Amino acid sequence: MTAESDYDELDRRLVSALQVNGRASFSAIAEVLGVSDRTIARRYARLRSSGAVRVLGGVDPTAMGAVLWFLRVRCAPNASVAVAEALARRPDTSWVSLTSGGTEIVCTVRTESDADSEALLLARLPRTPRVEGVTAHSVLNAFYGGPDSLVAKFDVLDAEAIERLRPPPVSYRPGPVRLDDGDRKLLAALATDGRTEYEQLAAITGWSPTTVRRRMAELREHGLLYLDIDVDGQLFGVGPRTLLWLSVAPAHLVETGTALAGHPEVAFAAATTGPTNLLVSAVCANQRELYRYLTTRIAALPAITHIESAPVIRTVKRAANTPVS
Repeated sequence: MTAESDYDELDRRLVSALQVNGRASFSAIAEVLGVSDRTIARRYARLRSSGAVRVLGGVDPTAMGAVLWFLRVRCAPNASVAVAEALARRPDTSWVSLTSGGTEIVCTVRTESDADSEALLLARLPRTPRVEGVTAHSVLNAFYGGPDSLVAKFDVLDAEAIERLRPPPVSYRPGPVRLDDGDRKLLAALATDGRTEYEQLAAITGWSPTTVRRRMAELREHGLLYLDIDVDGQLFGVGPRTLLWLSVAPAHLVETGTALAGHPEVAFAAATTGPTNLLVSAVCANQRELYRYLTTRIAALPAITHIESAPVIRTVKRAANTPVS
């Protein structure tokens, strides 16, 4: 990773521009930021090669009827790292993290059917050696996350710059979407690099660049494909994540989830099943700022009746297909 001192305001403005439009050309970004194309290309190459930023093609599995789960896996002492690394190798996991005292793993898992969910939750994980228990929370509604990035809350760019970079709006197209082999190749390539050129995607899929462009637009209209940005938090001076498991009276769930989504500290917020019904991923600069957040913004939400916090002490895998080396 690049050291925090190596980042400057242009780096942050470039990353913010990519958050607005992950496939914007270097020339378009350079014009908005008032620098040369070459400067933007060089900065992006440095940030990407160091792992400070990556533009990814994200997939919303619920658009195809899949279920998104958050699992809390309790392990025997000294077993959590091995179990976390095994989970990170699975293609259906993302955001595999060690929390609290290092004996609990939290990860996101995508299951394609009820049978997959049953096999994972009732058969595979509970029978894994040294796994002592599993708590599962399926996502019912996301208030913030996915295509909504924490970077958007940092206010690095002014409204005029954002408007100049913003891509044309996508018209939502309801109804099921079916994927063929070309679609799967396309999504796999974008999951590695969301800025892959149309000509390269055409070579990968066997389609023409025009077909690739049209199919990407269709997948976005169906809500299946979106552009995500994976950023080193040090670039914006933020610390590690803390997971908050909240209980809220059902009558106030929407109101509370919507309020949490507007907090500048919140990178993800969703209503879930399970022992608690709201999950929040909060990002604060340090423990003092986390304490301030819990005792001010969180404390100001009267419908929250219970809160459990779990600081992330190590992230083993971030976005899908991206284990942390």
